[in-house]
Amino acid sequence: MKTLSIISVLFLTTSLAFAADKESDFYKITTFETPKETAMEVSSIEILPGDKLALGTRRGEIWTVSNAKGDPSQVKYQLFASGQHEVMGLAWKDGALYETNRYEVAKLTDDDGDGRADTFATMSDQWGVSGDYHEYAFGSRFDKNGDLWVVLCLTGSFSSNIDFRGWAVRIKPDGTMVPTCSGIRSPGGMGFDADGEVYFSDNQGPWRGASTVQHLIPGTFQGHPGGNKWYSKAPNMGSRPPDPKDNSRMVTERERIKELVPPAVYMVHGKIGNSTSFICCDMSKGKFGPFQKQLFVADQSFSNVSRVFLEEVNGVKQGVVFPFLSGFKSGLIGGRMTEDGQLFAGGSDRGWGAKGGKPYCFERVDWTGKVPFEVHEMHAKPDGFELTFTEPVDPVSAADVASYKGREFTYSYRAQYGGPEIADVIPKITSAVVAPDNKSVRLTFDVLTKGHIHELHFDGVKSADGKPVLHPIAYYTLNEIPAK
Repeated sequence: MKTLSIISVLFLTTSLAFAADKESDFYKITTFETPKETAMEVSSIEILPGDKLALGTRRGEIWTVSNAKGDPSQVKYQLFASGQHEVMGLAWKDGALYETNRYEVAKLTDDDGDGRADTFATMSDQWGVSGDYHEYAFGSRFDKNGDLWVVLCLTGSFSSNIDFRGWAVRIKPDGTMVPTCSGIRSPGGMGFDADGEVYFSDNQGPWRGASTVQHLIPGTFQGHPGGNKWYSKAPNMGSRPPDPKDNSRMVTERERIKELVPPAVYMVHGKIGNSTSFICCDMSKGKFGPFQKQLFVADQSFSNVSRVFLEEVNGVKQGVVFPFLSGFKSGLIGGRMTEDGQLFAGGSDRGWGAKGGKPYCFERVDWTGKVPFEVHEMHAKPDGFELTFTEPVDPVSAADVASYKGREFTYSYRAQYGGPEIADVIPKITSAVVAPDNKSVRLTFDVLTKGHIHELHFDGVKSADGKPVLHPIAYYTLNEIPAK
């Protein structure tokens, strides 16, 4: 038997210690007890004055929560409103709580200060509802212009049987509804980036090979033609765009349909998640760790949260999704991050099931103060990608092309539900150049494929003190290749 040297033993021990790093070392999930008299299927969350939260539920209730930022044993709940229908959006402004439910955006006020809503005033109800189970309505907070956005699920997965199903609309301060984008299928949440741009998550199905994060630009077509029949009721939108050709490619149809906006990020099916939901932007200025101004995107089916970095190339939003945090107790639907750097999340497994295993949950995520060794950002380049890291890399492992493995694939753009990963390209990574500060690596590929998701593994990269990357995989949606 060969005797290990002292150096070998030390190396082995250190490697095992680093391999033991886990997500909970860096981000802690706290699970709250919820009122026994209700099933707290959290579908929306808003921050209220006085360090309170408002929780909207799938069961049509709105609860206020006190002391949720501290000791979980001190949390107190009060029922603010009930009798609503699937509260999928909450927004606070000027002493009133605005809710988006299946039928309307309503303004709720507590007139006598007892913690219960007294006045329920319809702000807008100008879209249609047929009674189909699928016709959810997800609402935003107020945007930089003072508008609320609502994304309206189709009737079922394939069609739009009543006005503006499959659309995004804006509700102006006077209650006017403005049809804004067509092409929505089955949203799971809405959110803003650090610049106030609006995004929604859509779910796999017809014309969606996988769930996506979509950039909502007024006047655009978001990809599913089922609701395009309502252009006749939206004169502000101009003429109806051509329908996409079945079994085509998104990158091909973009050339033919000028209004078509591609997904900013594909949330790769079966790997990142199966049912994308809330979108939160970290505006905590470092209180949630090193990922300031990035998006955190949840999944109902996988009971997890992923991290999304976006950039703009040739006028189009695109970017990368990384795994971030798993282990939530149920399927996440509602979420909100505070400026103090706490992420509140909740949801349900009703209807679809969820990996978390519990029927519903309300939870909080706190940064422990330890910085994980991760790829911080991934930028597209004319001939590859640049990776930045949260900590300095070991220059030897990071400069070794054998530390990386790439794959490029896409989905068929088709009317049939979902679809497999197709059109594989296996690029050769020809060089890996480490920056002088050891904080970034420039990778050169022999081929980049426009319109493909670029899957990158970096299992061989180590930090300066020998740690592996906590999540050594990324999926970059390359809508555009930067000019040289």
